[in-house]
Amino acid sequence: MPIVKLENVRLSFPDLFEAVQYEGKGPFSYRAAFLQPEDQPVLVQQDDKTWKKSTMSKVLLAAATEQWKGKAQTVLDSIRNNTQKCCWYDGTIKDYDGYEGNYVLSATRGQEKGRPVIKDRDATPLESSDGKPYAGCYVHATVEIWPQDNKWGKGMRATLRGVQFVKDGDAFSAGTPLSDDEFSEIAAPDTEDDIA
Repeated sequence: MPIVKLENVRLSFPDLFEAVQYEGKGPFSYRAAFLQPEDQPVLVQQDDKTWKKSTMSKVLLAAATEQWKGKAQTVLDSIRNNTQKCCWYDGTIKDYDGYEGNYVLSATRGQEKGRPVIKDRDATPLESSDGKPYAGCYVHATVEIWPQDNKWGKGMRATLRGVQFVKDGDAFSAGTPLSDDEFSEIAAPDTEDDIA
């Protein structure tokens, strides 16, 4: 299945450091959504590990064709903008910060597969205490696109592989990035009476 790299996309609803359940039910997973214009190119990994430019729509069609052959476009049309069936959808169907005017790639990674790779600009690993990446910042991300065809029906899914922080952006309403300089040093009071 194709491995895709998204570049300079906005991060939304990140659950990157700790696996969570969807709406408090089901298996624990890491998850994130990535926002970009529909026609913004993505990179697809080739067999020789190089990257080739494409669009997400072409990537989905290629993966769907591998699974459903001549019925691929019909399947894609039937799940278009269904957020429960397709990982790539028009952001205007959701009333969330940053979604209007963008398409959304929603990706998950089962807890049993381990945490996704999370790196800083300089490729050093990040931890949750670093305060990034956060909802609203810009990242590079890698996902694996695959067709679902099982007892739950047909769909197109994205497995989250990794996220790299690129630059700060306006934080979405879930909060602002953490900063170590929010507090300055204060002198200790001489007595309890000096504490006001």
